[in-house]
Amino acid sequence: MLIHRIAEYCEYNMAERGLSENTIEAYRRDLVDLCNFLNENGIDDENNVQRLHLNLYIKNLRDRGLKPASVVRKIAAIRGWFSWMSVNEYISADPSLTLEHPKLTERLPKVLTLEDVKKILDIKMSILDKAIFELLYACGLRVSELTELTLSNVDLAADYVRCTGKGSKERLIPIGKCAELALKKYLKERNFIVRKHALNTKYFFLHENGRHISRQDVYLFIKKVAAEIGKKASPHTIRHTFATHLLENGADLRVVQELLGHSDVSTTQLYTHVSKKRLKEVYFAING
Repeated sequence: MLIHRIAEYCEYNMAERGLSENTIEAYRRDLVDLCNFLNENGIDDENNVQRLHLNLYIKNLRDRGLKPASVVRKIAAIRGWFSWMSVNEYISADPSLTLEHPKLTERLPKVLTLEDVKKILDIKMSILDKAIFELLYACGLRVSELTELTLSNVDLAADYVRCTGKGSKERLIPIGKCAELALKKYLKERNFIVRKHALNTKYFFLHENGRHISRQDVYLFIKKVAAEIGKKASPHTIRHTFATHLLENGADLRVVQELLGHSDVSTTQLYTHVSKKRLKEVYFAING
């Protein structure tokens, strides 16, 4: 019974709240994990779930060594699900109502220095990989936004990219000269791939075999090139780097907010702390 409620809840989040597929899939995984725990403890009906069971599940998460951020995310998913079931009168009482929300220490985003970016761009890489890195760094796209780009989303004549972010919000992001050149070079290769494999695809980024690039492909590529310069990074690190470098060079906070597609400026404000932290590091390195 519990599992069926998850499917319903996911449909509600897509239809009513307009959440992205990735967010909904994360919710689904978290709630399935909870249901598996409850089933193992003999509970398969939502009305039999009590606060004690949820506390035991949270303890189980910690015992499994999950990071605090993952525990917080799972608790948020649980609260949302039980609140929805309560509103729809699937349950008589919400056991998650007084569930504690662990506080997280604010972690500053990891970023690459300008020198790091230059080193990565000096690495020998394919035309496709070069275009991907240049676009990530030039536009600060989320990895899902990058992989879902279509030909009509990229306007090299007007020098902008149109992408759809969280909550199905559209935004226009200007493309810099370096990224534009890398994309033009890649487009020639893409045209060849499309002809070679007789493809009819809307997606912008394709592998040589004609396959549409996945998020995993991009993660592995960024991880690999970062490792080559002795760093750890993900596509989101490049997004953080894009924002931090803009602010360090005097960009307005509200402009950066628009470019990143943040609904709340406080999210963007975190990057100002990164800039200040790095400024202190540079100062003390120079002045001892």
